[in-house]
Amino acid sequence: MSAAPVLATVPFPAIDPVAIQIGPLAVRWYALAYIAGLLLGWLWLRRLGRRPPAVLTHDQADDFLVWASLGVVLGGRLGYVLFYNLSYFLGRPSEILMVWQGGMSFHGGFLGVIIALLIFCRRKGIHPLAMGDLLACIAPIGLFFGRIANFINGELYGRPAPDLPWAMVFPTADGQPRHPSQLYEAALEGLLLLVVTAVLFRVAAVRARRGTLIGVFMIGYGVSRFLVEFAREPDAHLGYLFGVITMGQVLSLPMILAGLGFLAWAWSRPPAWTPDRAA
Repeated sequence: MSAAPVLATVPFPAIDPVAIQIGPLAVRWYALAYIAGLLLGWLWLRRLGRRPPAVLTHDQADDFLVWASLGVVLGGRLGYVLFYNLSYFLGRPSEILMVWQGGMSFHGGFLGVIIALLIFCRRKGIHPLAMGDLLACIAPIGLFFGRIANFINGELYGRPAPDLPWAMVFPTADGQPRHPSQLYEAALEGLLLLVVTAVLFRVAAVRARRGTLIGVFMIGYGVSRFLVEFAREPDAHLGYLFGVITMGQVLSLPMILAGLGFLAWAWSRPPAWTPDRAA
């Protein structure tokens, strides 16, 4: 019996993962994605931080860029090592800091930024929940660029989908048409979540309930990631945990629960300031 015909797929754009190369120096799109996310996030943070009630000055936003960069890179790398490939790196500890070879975890980067935020706020006398609400609004920018970089690299692709009209054949995979799951994540975790948090931030009553935007971001990211995991190919060295769930889904569940906790806590307490006087 002949195999069923495969529908026409959308051609994968053959973009060189190396954006710029001068002699032995190579700058990859992945690195540029991190730089773009941090710089645009910093500009957005400077703008949001001055909205009433002003949470931080421009100088403080400038200082936090360094803290955020360290939290994202160190946390993202250590998170990948601990959550996704610990046995491999235990045998090759010298490769742990080789971030240019790939391997970053959002959940690890998220924890790294939380630690950086807590230390920074303690040193600067800033309320951590107010600062956290600001970061919840800018984090989707980095997520968007990061997922676009994953797509350009042809990594973290989706599961086989031979009947999907917009399926793509990734050059780094096995030749099967697959979900472009990186684009799903860029749209949901990046663009959609950016719009939702930006709209909510404009509501003074929301800003007055410190922790609300943190909760919205955690729920939004957790639900988006959990759903896209159904279309994303599990990590080859992990597969399905318990035969039914991926590591990405396991790590997203606590985020969703924590986000619900933040929302419940924020709206069970009186507002931190009077919106009609500071909006």
